[in-house]
Amino acid sequence: MAVYMSNGVVVTLNSVALSDHVTSATINRVFEELEVTAMGDSSRKYTKGLETSTVALDFLSDTAAANVNATLQAAWGTTVTLTLKQTNAATSATNPLYSTTVLVNNTTDINGAVGDIASQSITFTCNSPIVITTS
Repeated sequence: MAVYMSNGVVVTLNSVALSDHVTSATINRVFEELEVTAMGDSSRKYTKGLETSTVALDFLSDTAAANVNATLQAAWGTTVTLTLKQTNAATSATNPLYSTTVLVNNTTDINGAVGDIASQSITFTCNSPIVITTS
């Protein structure tokens, strides 16, 4: 069954709900590949290394208190919790909760031209493994 992204993803950054300002979310789960090829092997061999996942979020900028810009500024230079879920429904096998910590080390506080909606596209590097909760 295909997953339909109907009304956006539930996103909290540093315990602040930002879903109403998120226009796109992408989780990219990745491990480093460590080569373990030995003499006599007929092909290269690899094993799992450390997780190097990222989360990309596109935000509509908002300078009001407890919104995007204020939340990012309060977290600037620190590691905070980031959670994502496909819907507001209860966490389950079909609506898992993805949790990690990210270093907030890049923002785009001013972005746009005359007549544009100010937005930010930020890719966060995870500082901890992404944990998937299904209950």
